[in-house]
Amino acid sequence: MAGHSRWANIKHKKAKSDAKKGKLWSKCARAIIVAAKNGGGDPAANLTLRYAIDDAKAANMPRDTIDNAVKKGTGELGAESYESALYEGYGPGGVAILLEILTDNRNRTAPEVRKIFEKAGGNLGGAGCVAYMFQSKGQIFVNRGADEEQLMTVALDAGAQDITDEGETWQVLCEPAAFIRVREALEKAGMTVESASLTMIPDTTVTCTGEDARKILNMVEALEDHDDIQKVHANFDVPEEELAALE
Repeated sequence: MAGHSRWANIKHKKAKSDAKKGKLWSKCARAIIVAAKNGGGDPAANLTLRYAIDDAKAANMPRDTIDNAVKKGTGELGAESYESALYEGYGPGGVAILLEILTDNRNRTAPEVRKIFEKAGGNLGGAGCVAYMFQSKGQIFVNRGADEEQLMTVALDAGAQDITDEGETWQVLCEPAAFIRVREALEKAGMTVESASLTMIPDTTVTCTGEDARKILNMVEALEDHDDIQKVHANFDVPEEELAALE
């Protein structure tokens, strides 16, 4: 868990100055379109849409771009159709990988994703081969400026399950149903939320060092760079000294 959290921290830092912001916004737009299409355009009544809009705002996506994506989902601005899927497999060192996909062409996406797995020395598996190793959680990273005792009191009272020290941030985990309540409670208490998302947390982790560490980090980056992959979840743990050497 800890190593995976460290990598999550690195990703959040990279996202703030990511030169590929246009690609990130495109992924956020897809999530909004699908959410609005499936549950309507009102985020107050469509929790999935609210999550998608919150992710877009965190990526500094312009308000009018968000509104246009909602309208595309509801059909007000033409139609864009995407289907969701979960792809599962194993990476270098036996790391379990779970991918959330939104695509308009599975016949294109599947072989492209399979190629990324094979190039890294992994393999794309069948449905259910690794999903059982992960649990859906709300994950919130809070700036270390927050007082530890106050953080624990506020977070636990709001429904958080676990709080861990991740070096530069505190990590707060909760059930998905409590995600918004916990995040809003932390913000109301004046704490700085660095990032917050619904994610899949692995039950156990695989420690990767040396060549395996380099391969899995490169593989995850390649997967995250793919247009059709919304989220990448994996159960690797890379020791801090390995991450420092590879950064």
